[in-house]
Amino acid sequence: MKHIVAKQIGKVLLGGAILLGPVGCKDFLVEQAPSNLTPDNFYTIPDHAEAALAAVYDNLRFMGDGSGIFSSNWQMLEAPTGTSTTETAQNSDLNNLYGLVYDGNTQHIVNYWNGWYRVVAQANQALDKVPGITPMDAALKTKILGEARFLRATAYFNIVRLWGDAPLIVKPQSATSEDFYPKRSPQEDIYKLIVEDLTAAESAGLAWMDVSGRANLAAVKAQLARVYLTMAGQPLNKGAAYYKLAADKAFEIITYSNANPTTINLFTNYEDVHKESTKNRVEHLFMLQYNTLVAGNPMDNMFPNFKPVTYNGPSGTGSTVPTLSFYKSYETGDLRAKDQGYFYTTYFTNGNGAPFDLGGPYIFKHFNRTSAGTAGVAGSRLNNLNVPQIRYAEVLLMYAEAQNELGAPTQAAYDAFKRIRDRAGLTTPALGTYSQATFRDAVLRERWHELCYEQITWFDMVRLRKVYNETTNGFDAFVGHINQSSKQALQEKHLLFPIGKQELLNNPNLRPQNPGYPGA
Repeated sequence: MKHIVAKQIGKVLLGGAILLGPVGCKDFLVEQAPSNLTPDNFYTIPDHAEAALAAVYDNLRFMGDGSGIFSSNWQMLEAPTGTSTTETAQNSDLNNLYGLVYDGNTQHIVNYWNGWYRVVAQANQALDKVPGITPMDAALKTKILGEARFLRATAYFNIVRLWGDAPLIVKPQSATSEDFYPKRSPQEDIYKLIVEDLTAAESAGLAWMDVSGRANLAAVKAQLARVYLTMAGQPLNKGAAYYKLAADKAFEIITYSNANPTTINLFTNYEDVHKESTKNRVEHLFMLQYNTLVAGNPMDNMFPNFKPVTYNGPSGTGSTVPTLSFYKSYETGDLRAKDQGYFYTTYFTNGNGAPFDLGGPYIFKHFNRTSAGTAGVAGSRLNNLNVPQIRYAEVLLMYAEAQNELGAPTQAAYDAFKRIRDRAGLTTPALGTYSQATFRDAVLRERWHELCYEQITWFDMVRLRKVYNETTNGFDAFVGHINQSSKQALQEKHLLFPIGKQELLNNPNLRPQNPGYPGA
């Protein structure tokens, strides 16, 4: 972590210099020279607060960064799930993730650790320095601090689920900081901070939705529901009280949606899930922001390997493609499995030419017709599609799951669950046909089928300690489940990822390594 923290001050100052709006000539003449800026003299005007926050948002995009040939960081959370495989197999680290033989040298794991702690470092900088900026509009300051706390909570929520006990850092660090070589804090302490941060963000005056892509109230409440749902399950096992917290928080969003259906709702069709014109709107409660002027959408590894599905002609790596067994596990008639729903089996030559058969199913959920082209329409070659992080569909499923865990499926839980199936064109058995156990499995199946390839499934596997078996249509215990992508069994050690070997060498206070993995 030492090498992460040391870079943060310079990055936020550079970000501030780039992102500040225009200033008057007189103000410009009295500004500090950029080379003389330090954390002590930079945070002096409201624009500096905005720049500090922008640096936090910018760091979220590490998930789309490269991780060796034909691979990106985000694939770390897809490859071990067993719902995808690879057509290229040319990245040894990615192959190790698919084969469940990864360790502390695996690049994706190293990059995830570094990436999330960069987000923490930038958020800590903003939370430490912005309160002292005077004069500054109080409401704006509260809003910026609320967004920073949402982003820090999001970072720690990922960290604690991936590595368990982990360093809990809440102040900017320097080489002279007392905890520059931090120890790992218990998961309970990390979750306490996460809840505190999200609760503060919930009271920060954020709008319910924000089409600019910044954190909003719906995203904060949805993240809280996720956190409570996770705390109710493994490994904390807080049970019914936290299932109720999760259900209540999700229901707040549902209640708002029912009163404001044009603001928050399900899209009426699956095409809108991946259209540039629907970014940050309606179903998309929070997204990673992408624009080719800064960074283009990073999901191209889902394109089939060198098939001409885009206006660029034959391209793509096919390093994340669905397993045939998972694709076939959708119910007959499910619109998500229909060609060009969440998957596609045909497309147009070079994006806008004659239709051709792809020879198998590929992931369409992140496909951008605007950039790739579509029937008779040339592609722009500019993939400005965002990457979804929280969708309203997940809120409905969280509510259905959490409410059911309080005793039995209620009408409201059933209605939320049924909305997902209605959009998929499926017939749903009557409420009275379900027991608590059968409704639980039905909701979880919808989570696997609705939320696949959005970096959510792995976390479901860990908190539930079970995995969807696409062959039996039931659920297996996590330990011993055989991934159909690799025919390898999940082990106890896979409930956590290893800490990077170099981190353990740099900071002995992080030892011991997570169980089952080689140490430093």
